[in-house]
Amino acid sequence: MLKDRTIAAIATSTGIGGIGIVRLSGRESLAIAQKMTRLTEFTPRMAQFSPFLDESGTAIDEGVVLYFKGPNSFTGEDVVELQGHGGVTVLSRVLARAIELGAEPARRGEFSERAFINGKLDLVQAEAIHDLIISESEAQAKAAMNSLRGGFSKEVNGLLDTLVELRVYIEAAIDFSEEDIDFISDGNVLVRLEDLDQKVKTLLKNAGQGKLLTDGLQVVLAGRPNAGKSSLLNALSGEETAIVTEIEGTTRDLLRERIVIDGMPLHIIDTAGLRETDNIVEAEGIKRAKAAIKEADLVLWLHDDESGEREIDPELLELNIPILYIHNKIDLSEKKAGQYEDYIAMSAKTGDGLEILKAAILEVAGVTRTEGLFSARERHIFSLKAVLAHFEVALELIRAEHSIELVAEELRLAQSSLGEITGEFTHDELLGEIFSSFCVGK
Repeated sequence: MLKDRTIAAIATSTGIGGIGIVRLSGRESLAIAQKMTRLTEFTPRMAQFSPFLDESGTAIDEGVVLYFKGPNSFTGEDVVELQGHGGVTVLSRVLARAIELGAEPARRGEFSERAFINGKLDLVQAEAIHDLIISESEAQAKAAMNSLRGGFSKEVNGLLDTLVELRVYIEAAIDFSEEDIDFISDGNVLVRLEDLDQKVKTLLKNAGQGKLLTDGLQVVLAGRPNAGKSSLLNALSGEETAIVTEIEGTTRDLLRERIVIDGMPLHIIDTAGLRETDNIVEAEGIKRAKAAIKEADLVLWLHDDESGEREIDPELLELNIPILYIHNKIDLSEKKAGQYEDYIAMSAKTGDGLEILKAAILEVAGVTRTEGLFSARERHIFSLKAVLAHFEVALELIRAEHSIELVAEELRLAQSSLGEITGEFTHDELLGEIFSSFCVGK
């Protein structure tokens, strides 16, 4: 049982730093801290200085002790933080002493999991903590903070309240069926459900934007050999990541680089040039290139502007993946950089047209804004789509004037799917999967 376990973990990053924190949570936290310090009284939320002692009473370290009395703490339990000097050895010794005194090593994400179980956070907010920690851009951090402060949860809970009200109305119709009142044909249920359906669609769109901001966009550079893919990778990353030569087939393996454009993370993958070849090594590179293309969110198909006809792999066209066509090397063809009818003219070598390409990438990806977004995940998208599927069935039933009991069941299932987002309805397996991705100590 969680209530019977007091947990401890190092809550700061591994390495050398000015400050390192060992965190405890559970009913024995205060008793353990008393044995580890020279403090006799602990005032909640007041910093107190003390050495941190080993079994013999010798100081391991010294620093600040903070006590948070439950339920007014992050986890909802008694929490103690020992804030000393950062360093692997000293923090490990402080943690080991806490474990000697009865604490148990915390699992990944266990502090946040306890906060969720004790009602201090919902599941979306707990996930946002992880997203905030790993954020790589200001836009990602803002989106995660928006979710942590309840922006996404507020939207979901508002929809849940509206859905519950509609379910109550319909259940009343079922309970009072002897009154001979047709609750479906009066149009009220239909109008209310259509409005709710539209609101969920809007939330799904915003969640999709949030997921894109959280996960980033996988962009694959593809084309014939020597089209300038590696040069474009270097131009986008701002570093000489890829080897560039005039020899066709220089790139044999996948090269990956992560960049950020206007707050949007992009996972850029440079691939081998696509062509027929008898070279075993090059053939393997082409095989990997095609596999990467199949997993892409966007393909940048590069073409030498001087080479005439645009040669694109027919297999790529069948994948239904967004493609941006790029006519590269305009520094040789002397074409003006810009976005033409169905392609972008640029020079990866000189950077001419690079900003035009960046804007086009965001446009094709459907990124309309980053301000005001909340962080979102694939499971949120899945749940919202499930809600819409149940709404669709319910709307069909209403329009066909089928049994109101069937409508009620679809709305019950929709509520369950919507509640999975915040954790109102969830499974232990899902919780384990979510919190296992967290760092230890959070």
